[in-house]
Amino acid sequence: MTAAAPGPAAWAHGGHPADGPGWLPLFPVAVLAVGYLLAAVRDTRGWDHRRTAAWLAGCAVLAVAVGPLAHLPDDPRWHMAQHLLLGMLAPLGLVLGAPVTLLLHVAATSTRRRVGRLLRARGLHLIAHPVTAALLSTGGLALVLLTPLYAAAERHPALHHGVHLHYLAAGYLFAWSLAGPDPAPRRPGLAVRVGALLGASAGHAALAKYLYAQAGSLPPGLTDPDAAAFRSAAQLMYYGGDIAELLLAVALFATWYRRRPPLVSRRFASRQDAAVTRTP
Repeated sequence: MTAAAPGPAAWAHGGHPADGPGWLPLFPVAVLAVGYLLAAVRDTRGWDHRRTAAWLAGCAVLAVAVGPLAHLPDDPRWHMAQHLLLGMLAPLGLVLGAPVTLLLHVAATSTRRRVGRLLRARGLHLIAHPVTAALLSTGGLALVLLTPLYAAAERHPALHHGVHLHYLAAGYLFAWSLAGPDPAPRRPGLAVRVGALLGASAGHAALAKYLYAQAGSLPPGLTDPDAAAFRSAAQLMYYGGDIAELLLAVALFATWYRRRPPLVSRRFASRQDAAVTRTP
């Protein structure tokens, strides 16, 4: 499988140009892990170790995606596995680490104020809406695989790494909009979030089926495609996406359940409302 224009051979967004930066992408992953650990140690309130474990698990998945998988022999199945790790599994672990909450615990007052203003910004509310985030995540993947953008990314290392960054950022934004424990002003209710998850899941599955049916002709711009390998990659996308989306659904309902008021408090509030209503 080769790109139509001269350049390194690869199939999916995870291809690695011969003149790429090698193991350099592991450096920012290490910075994320170490920086988080240092912040957790500084938190005088006592940071939840489960959050730390989730963040480190996300960093570990991210390290596998940009490290070992990026250096395996060119194969669409490896590249699709890289997509699943970068765009779906790693973001979930990072989101459950609640990095914004940790930052608010340890940062200076001026930094906390800036973060608060950012969280209240209209632009963030727009892109962090579950429907918008779903379009950026699933729609971004479709844009790459159904247009010549993939082939262009294989010829230009900067664009190639930009696509990787988009998958990670869009996946993080989607997971945060649905199940993030961090502050999210104006986050829609459970019904909207569940609907966005179901829509994104349906779109991801439909794209995987289309890739399976069109194996050998997608992504555009490649020559000598391996149809059997494409079909295997599409199957991995379909079933692997189901697993990642199931984990996200579990996180969504767990986050919603933890944020519900205790039953005793709800009953007390109902009685207070009734008493106010009966008061002449």
